[in-house]
This record gives sequence, C-alpha cells and structure tokens, in this order.
Amino acid sequence: MSAVQRTAAGLAPRGLPSCQLRLRGVIFDMDGVLVDSHAVHRKTWRLFLRSLGREVPDSDLDFILDGRKRGEILRHFLGDLSDEEAGEYGRRKDIIFRRMQLEVTPVPGVLELIRSLDRAGVALALATSASRSRALSTLARLGLEDLFRVVVTGEDVASGKPDPAVYRMACARLGIAPEELLAVEDAIAGVRAAVGAGLRCLAVALHEEPEKLTAAGAVYVMKDFRAVSAQGLEEILLKDDRLGRSREGTAARGTNVSSGEAKR
Repeated sequence: MSAVQRTAAGLAPRGLPSCQLRLRGVIFDMDGVLVDSHAVHRKTWRLFLRSLGREVPDSDLDFILDGRKRGEILRHFLGDLSDEEAGEYGRRKDIIFRRMQLEVTPVPGVLELIRSLDRAGVALALATSASRSRALSTLARLGLEDLFRVVVTGEDVASGKPDPAVYRMACARLGIAPEELLAVEDAIAGVRAAVGAGLRCLAVALHEEPEKLTAAGAVYVMKDFRAVSAQGLEEILLKDDRLGRSREGTAARGTNVSSGEAKR
C-alpha cells in the first residue's frame, strides 16, 4: 500500500505512529517559497512599465512582492483599468516574464521536502496570487504538477493577500481543517492571510526580515528548506499546538506569557 493509499485509508505513513500524526497537509505559496523569483519579477515589471513609457523607482517595485493580485498591481501603476485592459496588459507582462523564466530557480531544499511530504502521504496545495497559467507552468517546470492535489490562484478569489480567501479556499478544497495544516509563506501579507484563515504559518526569509515575519504571525522562520524535513514540520505543528495550550492554561491562571516563547 502506497503512502497516499495509507492516508486515504486513515492510516499513518510508515514510521509515524497514528496517534502522533497531526500534520495532514501543507499549503505552499509559490513566489519566494517554491521558486526564488523576486529578482526576475522586478526586472519583468520594470521592462513592462518601461515599454509603456513609465520609469518606476526600485523602491516602488516593492509593491509587487507582497502577495497582491496582478490586476491590483496593474491598477496601482497604471490607474483605473477595465477588466479587459488589465487582462491584455497582464498577458503582455507575462510574455516578458516567460522570456526570463530560466533565471528563476527553486528555493534550496524545497523540491526534496515536497517529495518527502508526498511520500509520507501529506496532502499538498498551492495558494498563490499568481495567474493559473503561470502557477501550473511553474509546477510543471519543477516536475511537481502531479504532487499538488489543490491549486488556488489569484483568479479564484476576489481579493488578494492579506485577505485570507485564498487560504480558506485551499483548506476547503483539501477538505482538511486548518488546525491540521501548515502554510508556508515568504511575505508579510501572505503570513497574515494564512493566519487569518486559521493556519499556523512557517515563513521563508529569503527577502524579508525575519522579525517582521514573526511579528506578522509566523510561528517559525527559516532561510530556506535545506534543514527542514517532513518529520520536522510535524514537530513544529505539535510544538506550536502544545505552546498554544500552555498559553491558554497560563492565561486562565492570570499570568502573562512572554512573547519570546513564540520566537524560535
């Protein structure tokens, strides 16, 4: 019986006692989590806006990296656009991005982690503000298209991150309660979206300050995935659950718990 079949049958993957198996799924963001694409996105948007005669300072391009939907970004830089105009501009921007996509590389360790989670029978989902076509093409290029049970994109929800809609939809489509899942994000808005949906969130600090990710609600911050295993994610889930129960008990006794406990 495969790991996936064992999970479908309600059995724990081999090596994990069923009484300890709390992690049933992981929901990944894409840009900055599966792939280190931020530099290419900056270059893409700069070239696209330049093609329209607009020069944008590098600091203004920070706006594109915080989990916003493409239409929101376009209207931020170009003003009020109809849905048809936003769609056309979006396609033109995507053409520029595809020309440079070979510069986009996987975040170190993420492919190994995803495959180990799949072997353990842990359900995988993607929750990204990117378009569906780019999300699916990215998964295919990484060889992961058959491993993700659920893919939710910016096209599926009315509001982008930090609105929790994309994560709520991912949980619903997985059919798994948020407390049995972990989210993995890299942006403050993404962390807030995951926490708003009731998920514990890990953060990858490739381009953001770890302290800001922790302040947004991340329970664990890492540089990349090279030191993270499927078993390690299970332990993070269980450890944070025990910490939460400890805090509740301490609060009931009228004693404050130091916020430093949440920073690992």
